[in-house]
Amino acid sequence: MTGTTPCCAPSSAVTTRQTQALAAETTARSVPGDTSRSRPRRHLALEDIPGGTFGMGDHFAEGYSQDGESPVHKVTLPDFRLAATTVTNAQFALFVKETGHVTAAEQFGVSAVFHLAFRGRESDILHRTGRTPWWLAVKGADWRHPDGPASEIYDRQNHPVVHVSWDDAAAYCRWAGTRLPTEAEWEYAARGGLDGRRYVWGDELTPRGQWRCNIWQGRFPVENTEEDGYPTTAPVKSYRPNGYGLWQMAGNVWEWCQDWFDHNYYERSEPHAPRGPDDGTQRVIRGGSYLCHASYCHRYRVSARSSNTPDSTAGNIGFRCASI
Repeated sequence: MTGTTPCCAPSSAVTTRQTQALAAETTARSVPGDTSRSRPRRHLALEDIPGGTFGMGDHFAEGYSQDGESPVHKVTLPDFRLAATTVTNAQFALFVKETGHVTAAEQFGVSAVFHLAFRGRESDILHRTGRTPWWLAVKGADWRHPDGPASEIYDRQNHPVVHVSWDDAAAYCRWAGTRLPTEAEWEYAARGGLDGRRYVWGDELTPRGQWRCNIWQGRFPVENTEEDGYPTTAPVKSYRPNGYGLWQMAGNVWEWCQDWFDHNYYERSEPHAPRGPDDGTQRVIRGGSYLCHASYCHRYRVSARSSNTPDSTAGNIGFRCASI
């Protein structure tokens, strides 16, 4: 698959038109709390991932050219641990309570919300984007108000936290005594022992007619038939876990990885525990989201990779924690 198909997670460019002015209004807010590495490990459900060697990359030549999913290359990893689920709203709330952390979306006062999910007043919509007009820059959208200022998370405690930047995710991991997974760790763990397969669960999208992930059904971006049961995020333990006991490594929300992104990196990647480029302007995101669809963003394949700026936030970006 070729071309420059945009990713279904918007960059900070969606919101930066008003962020300087809005950020000036929030300078009196509290700064993020202590996120030092000296804090004890928190009790997350971390699964033991046995080390091994796998073929990293697109085995079916189905990726978008700008994403750099090729060449397929052998990677060897030592044992590590990865959270069974993405971080939930309830878990993130505890972090905020103990540290006083203020997320990027809260500091800027604006974040990206999918147009059909928006809850608020028309005046809360600052603008749409030209290339992806289904994304709205919404004043007051943040992790507590995922669909806009008129939405809440009281009934979404076990849903993934969203509207978190890479920096927010890294701060949570430091507080929890963990870290973000490397991109290689993420793909290896997502495969769950099924090396060379198209999806987390195999090569067929809907085995026996059953959906195995939370992605878009219908006509994107105007009609979602919700055949998988969810219009936006799903609870983190929906569908089935993979062979390593990991839930929703495809769809639901994009997941931040530790690595800087370079679409040519696979051509020079280290064969043993690669950690990505030394620097860059964007961080890797993996897994796709509830907005992915074959007609637009076929990035729920297990080899699919994309990226975003570290300060970007949206209603379909979350993360999970890793550890040695």
